[in-house]
Amino acid sequence: MRRVLVTGGGSGIGRGIARAFAEAGEAVTIVGRRKEALHETDGGRGMHCVVADVTDEAAVEALFTKGFDVVVANAGVGRAAPLAEVSLEEWNETLAVNLTGTFLTFRAALRSGMPEGGRLIAVASTQALKGGGRIAAYAASKHGVLGLVRSVAQEVAKKGITCNAICPGFVDTPMADAAVQSVMEARGLERAAAEKMVVSGNPVGRIIAVDEVASAALYLASKGAAMVNGHALSVSGGEI
Repeated sequence: MRRVLVTGGGSGIGRGIARAFAEAGEAVTIVGRRKEALHETDGGRGMHCVVADVTDEAAVEALFTKGFDVVVANAGVGRAAPLAEVSLEEWNETLAVNLTGTFLTFRAALRSGMPEGGRLIAVASTQALKGGGRIAAYAASKHGVLGLVRSVAQEVAKKGITCNAICPGFVDTPMADAAVQSVMEARGLERAAAEKMVVSGNPVGRIIAVDEVASAALYLASKGAAMVNGHALSVSGGEI
């Protein structure tokens, strides 16, 4: 049984990944800012729930009193808005959670002595591989995450550790719902039309299921992925 840490485990992709690892028989620790949401994710599965903010250096370091075999840096935020309407506070918060939070999580994991065969996984986005209107702060932060992943992968390769990123398109999560709502408001569209516009870049033409992203995380954490390192795994129906 491996020890697995998932940040942002209280909802969305983090919830799906945490449950997938727990159902695979791993010992899962989930981290988030809302205690109730973490316990809802657990739902009697025996996960260890820790309330912490990934932008707090001391709080992140405290998570790693014991090492983990698999660390999934998933915590993230995002808001759709034209760059001219993005405040400095919003910009800084987006980078702090998405990029600095991943840095702090990975650094603490390596400092704690991640064993050979360890897996570092960041949940990035297709926006780590391209740009998009109204999401400049989010895309910039995810580009940074991918740069971090590729650099860390070079450092840990000879230690038998891998570092990879999962790059999903629009996934069925509260964040995707917020994106749909933003399109509805900005363009005066009904929900169905807004959803169609949001997923227009996906050749499959639908929002991605959380379980499909969780399956990618299970693969990257598997023995069979030992030679997959520094990779951006697109889960996007061919968008990338």
